[in-house]
Amino acid sequence: MTTEIIPFPATRRVGFIRNVARVLASYSADAAETALSARLGTQHDALLRKGITPDVAAREVRSLELAIRARLWVIVMQGGDAA
Repeated sequence: MTTEIIPFPATRRVGFIRNVARVLASYSADAAETALSARLGTQHDALLRKGITPDVAAREVRSLELAIRARLWVIVMQGGDAA
C-alpha cells in the first residue's frame, strides 16, 4: 500500500474556508448548495490536474466540504458574519 502525502491539505486553507462560508451564508439555502457543489467540483478538478489520485482527491474534497459546512454553522449560530 502506498501512502500519498498531501503537502497542503484542504482543511488547512482556513482563509479559503472562511471566505467560502461567508459567501454561502449570504445565499439562500438552495443557492448555497449549488455554489458549494460548484466550488467543490473546481477543487476536485484542480487536485486531479495536480496528479492526485481520484480516491485521495475525493477524500480531500469531502474534508474540505465538512470544514466549510462547519464554518458555515458557526456563522449561522452566531447570527451573522463570523470572520
